[in-house]
Amino acid sequence: MKVTINDVAELAGVSIKTVSRVMNNEPSVKKATLDKVTAAIAQLNYQPNAAARNLASTRSYTIGYIYDNPNAYYVIDMQKGLLDTCRKHGYELLIHPTNAKSANIVQEVIDVVQHSRLAGLVLTPPFSEMPEIAEALERIDVDFVRIISGSTPSPKLTNCVLIDDFTAAFKITNHLLELGHTDIAFLCGDEEHSSSGERLAGFQAALTKRGIQANPKFVVPGSYSFESGVKGAKHLLAMAHKPTAIFACNDEIAAGALFSARLSHVEIPQQLSIVGFENSPFSRQTWPPLTTANQPNSTIAAQAAELLFRHTRPGNARSAVEQQPVFIPELLVRESTAPCQH
Repeated sequence: MKVTINDVAELAGVSIKTVSRVMNNEPSVKKATLDKVTAAIAQLNYQPNAAARNLASTRSYTIGYIYDNPNAYYVIDMQKGLLDTCRKHGYELLIHPTNAKSANIVQEVIDVVQHSRLAGLVLTPPFSEMPEIAEALERIDVDFVRIISGSTPSPKLTNCVLIDDFTAAFKITNHLLELGHTDIAFLCGDEEHSSSGERLAGFQAALTKRGIQANPKFVVPGSYSFESGVKGAKHLLAMAHKPTAIFACNDEIAAGALFSARLSHVEIPQQLSIVGFENSPFSRQTWPPLTTANQPNSTIAAQAAELLFRHTRPGNARSAVEQQPVFIPELLVRESTAPCQH
């Protein structure tokens, strides 16, 4: 027979309401009571039904993840981190893909929140970087956490997890400079993503620190896609004065650039070094494997969900001053980079 909340309450010797308070992580529960109820839940292997709890309660036990990102690996990693944390806290996750460029995107986000009775939202780029969405969610009093590109915590961004793309890009570029490369190209991601600008700024700062003037012809606009990498590298390799290294704004772009180089019979890394960003499966599935920056997206998502649950639990008021987690993607050197031969 299915274990119920009544069975847990009976075994722990407490009321059903007390079990509910423990499951909801309410801070007022005494440690001794918490330990008894937790032990009973573990002994009975009790699995609460979040959908039933949503119907039976004025509280919601579902959070949402709204995204628009062409990188499937990024989305999958984010979902994993969010789902793991939701299970830990007894919540469900609603996943809603949508078009960030839609004229009605703000109303669509509000409709999803209200129709699905969401307790809160985790927002990733580009939604996390759209102030109109944050303002709309604040107006309807819905908790949310933003994952955004940035290196400096700010009092205006108390509900954020920051990714320091600037510092990571600086380190990647410095790695290429230490290998003797000075003619380094940069393949951009989508301009509406702050990460694209932050990574480009880190790239340019590293060159400037070495007294190197960035070649504007080597900075190629694009998007976060394999096709963009193919097109961008083809453009660069057709130049009379070619780069000896390419910094791609993510691993998909880098994989596309590597593919384009192969078609042009350019040897990697002997004739051209290529680096990516994020350490997605693309970086490990290419040959040679890509030098990249390890961005732990599942961990970042889990941290964002934990921050959201701090807001949604009963009795936990939003703090005016709250620590903002900052992740700096770490350089991973692989076989796609080598000393400059020119």
